[in-house]
Amino acid sequence: MRNWKNALRLLPLSLLVFFMTGCGEANLTALDPKGPQAQWIYDKMLLSLFVMIFVAAFVFAVFFIILIKFRRKPGDDTYPKQVHGSTTLEIIWTAIPILLLAILAVPTITGSFMLADTEPEGDHTVHIKVTGHQFWWQFDYEDEGFTAGQDVYIPTGEKVIFELHASDVQHSFWVPALAGKVDNVPGITNHLWLIADEPGIYKGKCTELCGPEHALMDFKVVALDRPDYDAWVAGMQAKAEDSSEVLARQGYEVFENQGCIGCHAISGAGSDLGPTLTNFGERTVVAGYLEYTDENLEAWIRDPESLKQGNNMPAYPDLSDEDMAALIAFLKSLKVNE
Repeated sequence: MRNWKNALRLLPLSLLVFFMTGCGEANLTALDPKGPQAQWIYDKMLLSLFVMIFVAAFVFAVFFIILIKFRRKPGDDTYPKQVHGSTTLEIIWTAIPILLLAILAVPTITGSFMLADTEPEGDHTVHIKVTGHQFWWQFDYEDEGFTAGQDVYIPTGEKVIFELHASDVQHSFWVPALAGKVDNVPGITNHLWLIADEPGIYKGKCTELCGPEHALMDFKVVALDRPDYDAWVAGMQAKAEDSSEVLARQGYEVFENQGCIGCHAISGAGSDLGPTLTNFGERTVVAGYLEYTDENLEAWIRDPESLKQGNNMPAYPDLSDEDMAALIAFLKSLKVNE
């Protein structure tokens, strides 16, 4: 009795945990598909769910019918008719699972070929090389000749093919609203394609435990209509222009003097050891997950290890307040869509 009372006490907490498992960030869900690949996955999830509901309902119905109809009555010592070895029943309970498996297997097999089709479609197919790092994402637009970091831009209604790599440990690339997940494995090249049906910002995650800050390895897929996408590409390809703001110009000097250019490229100038900063001023988060504010940006620059354990960015705790303000102004001025 005591065990039952303890179980009843835990029931509200268990229900709360159950419902909270469905909570999450906007767009970080496979239950609101925005592309053909995600739609296929969603449809197969529903098909599997309906098959399981049918099986469960059938089993419970048979169970309760047998429980009620064949329950032993007082004074009745007879046994019900035995069906052991019945050929008809054995055929039925063998054929039904085969049929259910066929219902699931046929669309799964045909869909697997569809999901694996990474052949270009038309002249506008976009190819993007994706490299997973601890703990950020690098997006190389090799045909266009530039690199983006953390946020990947794609045109709507067109097939985008991703070539997946990893620079250190295994990662996994997943945009639940647009496609399934595929691993980034060191030394192995995998591929993934997706199509975004409509413009929007779709959140992505690394779904392979890749280190202490695996949970903070986020990125965004920004889907734009083709004219807007072309304008963004042109902005990324353009050479960086000197800012008209005095503080931002001073910040660029700080950026160079502190050696930041040795890890972060801007408009193709610099290194790709860290995320490219060409359009950093247009991002909505810092370090992949922090709200984009001056305070968070300063905290990241001064002590990145405290915010993302295990990352490779050096700390700058001794940067003066004046230099920090100038550096932040410069970083916020880095935009390609004015």
